[in-house]
Amino acid sequence: MMKQKSLGVIGGMGPKATSVFFEKIVDNTVANNDQDHIDMIILNHASLPDRTNVILENQSTPFVELLMKDIHLLEKAEVSHIAIPCNTAHYFIDELQTKTTIPIINMVDETIQEIQRKYGKGSKVGILATNGTIRSGTYKKACEKYGMELVVPDEAMQDNVMSIIYTNVKSKLNVDSTETEAIIHHLHQNEGCHCVILACTEFSCIELSEEIMKDCVDAMDILVDRSIRYSGKQSKIKPISK
Repeated sequence: MMKQKSLGVIGGMGPKATSVFFEKIVDNTVANNDQDHIDMIILNHASLPDRTNVILENQSTPFVELLMKDIHLLEKAEVSHIAIPCNTAHYFIDELQTKTTIPIINMVDETIQEIQRKYGKGSKVGILATNGTIRSGTYKKACEKYGMELVVPDEAMQDNVMSIIYTNVKSKLNVDSTETEAIIHHLHQNEGCHCVILACTEFSCIELSEEIMKDCVDAMDILVDRSIRYSGKQSKIKPISK
């Protein structure tokens, strides 16, 4: 009998986004009974320092040390893969990967690959993300790697994005979608973006209209899909089609 693969999750960044990630894993795994689902170990490490502050204040070393403690726990649990449902934390993924033999699913790279398959080289890609994610350049580098252009909101719009993430989702946990949809519409219609990446897992907590989601790629959905597939299960999430 083949050993069941298990998924390790370093969560808590933020806790609501982690709960949404877990629900999406369950909802999108092809399963007829409990035993068909993925064995998961979720570390809801909510006390981790804010990732944007860590990046902007150059406090990477102590943050990585905290994440490595979580990874060591997951190593002892013998998980097959590790998922980190936080885009900003992916700034540290290359360093973390050098310190463990367990594959860490790279949400940023997987997302950009998926977008490139649909829209092709030369595409313009908008982004909704924290200041930390944007300043870190993770998505910009990935877009350049696959021959696409990343379009970042202007300063005033980015301030609005940060307010939605920190003041609304992280604080209130219940957010009207109007502001978010207006920003996505602007990037798509006014900036000529072929699609807009929801590159902060907090945006996965906002219920956006089906119409606006046609112009979006949710990085969390890509991570959910890969987490299911790399765990040896079937995913209900279909690849984004041309």
